[in-house]
Amino acid sequence: MKHLPVKTNKSTTLNAGRRTVLRVALAQMAFAGAALAFGKTVVAGESMKKFTKSKVEWLKIITPAQYDVLFEEATERSFSSPLNEEKRKGTFVCAACNQPLFKSDTKYDSGTGWPSFFQHLPDAIGTKTDFKLLYPRTEYHCSNCGGHQGHVFGDGPAPTRKRYCNNGLALSFIPDGQPLPAIRKS
Repeated sequence: MKHLPVKTNKSTTLNAGRRTVLRVALAQMAFAGAALAFGKTVVAGESMKKFTKSKVEWLKIITPAQYDVLFEEATERSFSSPLNEEKRKGTFVCAACNQPLFKSDTKYDSGTGWPSFFQHLPDAIGTKTDFKLLYPRTEYHCSNCGGHQGHVFGDGPAPTRKRYCNNGLALSFIPDGQPLPAIRKS
């Protein structure tokens, strides 16, 4: 098939090109503005941050890497936590305040490289929505100290169909038979 040349007014073509560039630029600016606005987290309840400590105070209790995950909402590298392979019976507690979060019988291998659970302990976590990847995700935090634990997804096993994908650095494991540490309240 032969293409025939189309006669156009050079001025019309130039104006149409400018309009397209302007539309694209405005769309990109709107997208960037939304990313900045939604890059912040939105609290979905008052069930978190019962107390706070300064960074200096926390670093007397936890490591700098733990602080980054728990209070700067960083994510550890997948398959880097020894807790991913933890198989003993016991309780997973918040690494910052020792609040019990999960029992070992709710842990399973999700294949993601992070310790994963299908059920948290009652009143152990609070949630909020984040848009850091520009789409909403539900992140969860220790309801006592507000320490960031990970994200919850709807692709877990029965009975809950939830996958609480946890940063290993945000947890400590206490084997059955050992007393749970006192929960820090301030």
